[in-house]
Amino acid sequence: MKKMNYDEVMAKEVGKGCKGVTIRWLITKEMGAENFAMRMFEVEPEGHTPLHSHEWEHEVFVLEGEGLVMAQNGEEMLKPGDVIFMPSMEKHQFKNTGPGNLKFLCLIPIHE
Repeated sequence: MKKMNYDEVMAKEVGKGCKGVTIRWLITKEMGAENFAMRMFEVEPEGHTPLHSHEWEHEVFVLEGEGLVMAQNGEEMLKPGDVIFMPSMEKHQFKNTGPGNLKFLCLIPIHE
């Protein structure tokens, strides 16, 4: 077992196509995880992730803040406690629409 507090993991800027987004890689292959990685994103007010798609699914849990998730079928409001399943190859984007940070966990499969 490995235990830590999330704030022990350095937040790194997410670059291309983002505005005001940081990521913390909380659980990784390097820690011994074989199947899934856990990341925490923080999106500043008026910030957003890029509109993108990829070959793997996402499982997302909203911790705090307000925002929108945009996908092929439109957009949905986000609030703490919301859970999102994003299938592979579906274009998506997360936007902060609130006055404080939007913070969410995102799980993805570990790739080689």
